[in-house]
Formats: sequence, structure tokens, C-alpha cells
Amino acid sequence: MDIILLERVKYLGEMGAIVSVKPGYARNYLIPYKKALRATEANKQAYIAKKAELEAQSATRLQDAKGIHAVIDKHFVSVIRQAGEDGKLFGSVSPRDIADIACKTFSQKISHLQVSLTNPIKYIGVHEIQVNLHADLHAVIYVNVARTESEANDLQKDFLKPPHKKSNEEE
Repeated sequence: MDIILLERVKYLGEMGAIVSVKPGYARNYLIPYKKALRATEANKQAYIAKKAELEAQSATRLQDAKGIHAVIDKHFVSVIRQAGEDGKLFGSVSPRDIADIACKTFSQKISHLQVSLTNPIKYIGVHEIQVNLHADLHAVIYVNVARTESEANDLQKDFLKPPHKKSNEEE
């Protein structure tokens, strides 16, 4: 199925590009999330007419994303979960959990669709997570998963410590 991209889509193309994708990807993701239109003659003409407006909207979204980036980039969020003695969680931490906690912590609107997590978090520790704020802008947040608040503070302190350097005497 041929589509016209209404914004930059990673691994697919830039705004205005006409690309061929599988029908399910277009119907279930790109078109409902207003990232693309079917590449019909009428839609091509409509895109040309609205191109300046779409570029302005993209620039506005990028500015909003830069504001969120300044607030959340390289900051910590703590998630308290039950875990066994070996540090394995009794559940997991999903992108939805991370987005909800980040929204509360930073008072910024972050969707679970923006949280880039290939597999759910299943162990205690500090995890580096990428948040896709815009097609051209990403932020990194550190998700601190622990059993208690005090354990979370200890994990964060350990994570922030510089690596141990050997002194001249030890070498």
C-alpha cells in the first residue's frame, strides 16, 4: 500500500515522502495516528495544499518536545516493586508504568507509546530508558527499580558514583 507521510517516521522516511508499506501497518498504526495518508490523487493534492501548515505543526511539536527534554533528560524516576532475594521482580515494569510515573514525577505529558523499551524490566537496578519525544528528539531517563525508598536512594547513589580508580600504590 502506498502512503504519504505527514511527519518523519523512523526507518520509513521524511515528511511528504510517498512510501510503500504493508497494509496492516498503514491501517493499524500510520493512518489512525495521523502519521500518513493513503497516496491517492486527492490526498496528494490535499497534502500539497496543507504542506506549510503541517511543517508549522511539526515545528511547534518540536519546540514542545524541547521543553519536555529540558525537564526530563538524564533524570531519575523511582519505581517501587516487590522482588525476591535474587532481585527478580514478582511482576515487571512496562512502558505504561514508566510513562505514568514520569508524568507524575516531572509534571509533563508522556505517553507509553513514547517510551522505548524492547523488553519489560524484570530486575531491580537502575535502567537507562529512551523516551522518543519527537521524530528528531529523544531523551534518556533513568528508571530506578527497587523494593523500598531507601534501597532506591542507595541504588541511585551507587549509580552516580564515578568508577573506582586504582591509586599508584595499588598498581
